[in-house]
Amino acid sequence: IAQGPAARPLSLPLFPSSYAVSRRMEPFYTGGRVSRDGTAMFCPCGTRLNVMDVGTGARLHSLEQVSTEGNKSVIVDFAFFFLQWNWRESKCVRTWKAVHVAPVASMAFDSTSTLLASGGCDSTIKIWDMIKQYCTHNLKGSSGVVHLVEFHPDISRLQLFSSSMDYKIRIWDLNTSKCVAALDGHFSAVTSLVFAADGNTLISSGRDKICMVWNLETRESKRTVPIYESVEAAVLLPEKGDFSQLGVKKQGLHFLTAGSKGVLKIWEVATAACVYTQPVPFEPVESKEEASEHSLTQCMLVPERNEIVTVSVEHNIVLYDAQTLQLRKQLAGYNDEVLDVKFLGPGDSYIVVATNSPQLKVFELATSHCQILYGHTETVLALDVFRKGLMFVSCSKDKSIRLWRMNKGGRVVCVAQGLGHAHGVGAISCSRMKESFVVTSSQDCTIKVWSIPESLISKAKAALISSPEALHAQVTERGHDKDINSVAVSPNDKLIATGSQDRLAKLWSCSDCSLLGVFTGHKRGIWCVQFSPVDQILATSSADGTLKLWGLQDFSCLKTFEGHDASVLKVIFVSRGTQLLSSGSDGLLKLWTIKTNECVKTLDGHEDKIWGLHSNKQDDMVVTASSDSSITLWKDVTEIEQEEAQAKQEEQIMKEQELSNLLHEKRYLKALGLAISLDRPHTVLTVVKAILKESDGRKHLEENIARLRKDQKEAVLAFLVTWNTNSRNCHEAQAVIETLLKHEAPDSLLQYSGIKSAVESLLPYTERHFQRLSRLLQASMFIDFMWQNMRLVNDIYMAESPCPYPI
Repeated sequence: IAQGPAARPLSLPLFPSSYAVSRRMEPFYTGGRVSRDGTAMFCPCGTRLNVMDVGTGARLHSLEQVSTEGNKSVIVDFAFFFLQWNWRESKCVRTWKAVHVAPVASMAFDSTSTLLASGGCDSTIKIWDMIKQYCTHNLKGSSGVVHLVEFHPDISRLQLFSSSMDYKIRIWDLNTSKCVAALDGHFSAVTSLVFAADGNTLISSGRDKICMVWNLETRESKRTVPIYESVEAAVLLPEKGDFSQLGVKKQGLHFLTAGSKGVLKIWEVATAACVYTQPVPFEPVESKEEASEHSLTQCMLVPERNEIVTVSVEHNIVLYDAQTLQLRKQLAGYNDEVLDVKFLGPGDSYIVVATNSPQLKVFELATSHCQILYGHTETVLALDVFRKGLMFVSCSKDKSIRLWRMNKGGRVVCVAQGLGHAHGVGAISCSRMKESFVVTSSQDCTIKVWSIPESLISKAKAALISSPEALHAQVTERGHDKDINSVAVSPNDKLIATGSQDRLAKLWSCSDCSLLGVFTGHKRGIWCVQFSPVDQILATSSADGTLKLWGLQDFSCLKTFEGHDASVLKVIFVSRGTQLLSSGSDGLLKLWTIKTNECVKTLDGHEDKIWGLHSNKQDDMVVTASSDSSITLWKDVTEIEQEEAQAKQEEQIMKEQELSNLLHEKRYLKALGLAISLDRPHTVLTVVKAILKESDGRKHLEENIARLRKDQKEAVLAFLVTWNTNSRNCHEAQAVIETLLKHEAPDSLLQYSGIKSAVESLLPYTERHFQRLSRLLQASMFIDFMWQNMRLVNDIYMAESPCPYPI
């Protein structure tokens, strides 16, 4: 069963690896109205409003406690308050009460952005002057929640259009503050209002599956256009522009609709005919359940960028070319629970992600562009990528596996599909040397080996495939008594390892799936198995919180790694096989050095279970995916940290040499400043002692301390707190305290950072030193008294003694 040469001893890497977060892909849109302003996009996410850079997909700012829409300086409402933000500086510039007695349901600016209309759940509409900052109108008369407000684009007309729960479109004259007309024709909620360039034609869309064209002069309906789906938004195409590729052959009004079927359509107003239907990667269906899965909730035209933006119920934001409806970019606002992730593409410049849905998502790391792959009908559970990185496989609860290929342009297509398991397929692994086979395991407790036809491996032949080919299982074997959680193929494609809920890991021959050995030792189910890239070793991780290394020769346990406080869900080899990286259900990553059994680093990057863990081919980047809906890219920063440490050490040595020179030259002021900058309390104490040893030392100390900056004095104050705890250094500490008290006013001292804690620490030790000195003074006075008495006795004795010699 040897993988190659004889097993080598486990080796320690030259330097312990260290990882730092390179990038974090978190949810940025969870529902609500999306707005666009130039290169920035405003996306509500819970109680935050994220400002996203459309070009890179990066989050520029995150505004707190906001909930609806933005425009210009961004106006949002929260808890009956309006907040006006300068979003470029993330600064709230103004807050005022909404006056509404119920939550605000809709808002809109006029064409000059000087008036703001707010429609509330209290059936009222308020108009706000943004320049003079007061409420100009309070319009009453709507029925129920006012969910739609729009100003007429011609500001000279001073008209506001609104719609509420009675499905009527009300026209308000702002000169008189009265409703001058109610357009009645819809039988369900009105979702959007768009105005023609002439200012006298209005198109309204509704969830009653129709769009209506209104003459605003007569205030009557001109035409009803049946759309045959619930319409969430209508967009009027500009009259200037070439829209021939969208079926626009005649002059006249044309509008675009987006709705429950998830398909964009172009309609001609004059004939009420659909002239263009957008082709989609999924199969359009008529059933209500399936249609809601791809429904579009918003659509808007961005004229300055010649772009149409759509928002789907799955929180995907798609940008199209307005004249061709060609896809420009797609952003995934929310990923739900992420179950697996793998690097993909040339130079590992993409990642493929399996979320809690039947669709796969392929992200381009440079731009955050997301390609959504349709094919599976139930949740995708696991992924694996072939060695070259252009082909990968997926498995799903729908009992199937799919083989995908990426072309030179980064577009991914499904080239093959395999059916055969009786239950959901939970684990999958690719061959390592060549793109020749795939191994799967399922909840039916079996493992299957699927061969890949030569026609799929060849790029030239694969390009000719119009529909997915069928894959067939060459070998099937019942492997375990419980669910198989993980399967892995050895680097030489000769061995297969499986890990199961039955607490066993097993080794199989790849050619015929014959059992070669069983690894026994874990106390709970095994979540992951992984072959070492350099040794004849198998790594396993378990729900018992441990990792184990097993020898493939005798199936014995070589090492056990303990440190996780929860189930260990994934494990991979890094640092050329000399270290292990594991992920737990507590959201922690741990880096282990194999030779020493030591956990050298714990990384906290997630808040929930980490299901996905993968390293790139260069072994310098790791990607993790979690149930907290986030994906984190980790970069190996070992060399960077070592270079920084070395540079810091060299700088430290240079400064220490300079400090030594300054002391030798008796340039005490610079020596003090340098010692403080190095954060060396003992060196500062040495400088103070050197100053005090000089003649007129107290005077020189006062001069040098007085010339220090405030931050340097604060640092000295913190140092002398420590000095004062030792009787050997208390005299220097008290000398510095005396200097500060002499030259600093009380008000100035109170401004020092940490002054309160410093005084609290100084008082007891100073009192103790005073008592000690008092006792020493008393003792010295007693000795002096004894000495004087001894002299007196001696003088008396000498006077009375006949001896000429003194005693």
